[in-house]
Amino acid sequence: MKQFNLRVYGLLMNDLDEVLVSDECRNGYSFTKFPGGGVEFGEGIKHALQREFMEELNIEIKVGELFFFNEFYQASAFNSDHQIFSFYYLVSSDSIDQIEHGKHNIPLTEDGEKHRWISKSDLDEELFNFPIDKIVSKHLKEKG
Repeated sequence: MKQFNLRVYGLLMNDLDEVLVSDECRNGYSFTKFPGGGVEFGEGIKHALQREFMEELNIEIKVGELFFFNEFYQASAFNSDHQIFSFYYLVSSDSIDQIEHGKHNIPLTEDGEKHRWISKSDLDEELFNFPIDKIVSKHLKEKG
């Protein structure tokens, strides 16, 4: 069945001008993306983002300005009958030092997720697997 899929992601920066990314493996498929995920029925976009950060990183965030929204057609990488609409917000957190991150093998080969910081100057579209993340990474790097 053809349907819409709303996604929301957070661009979290630290004091070293690095952005947080998520390396994940789901059902044998490995990918790198920005933290965030799907909007559930009955949920607002910003609340969904706050929930996703709590679920994935166990931190509270403050949702700032909308950074990017795809105004073009994008099929889901997981289901070609789903059209993706993705919202990317600048976010901040007072708990940034509580985020578990570090060295891990990329790509992940077991189901789960790990996080790492990437310098904005080192952002490269090729780090990301999904088309919209590639565009957002380019815009984020250009904003210097």
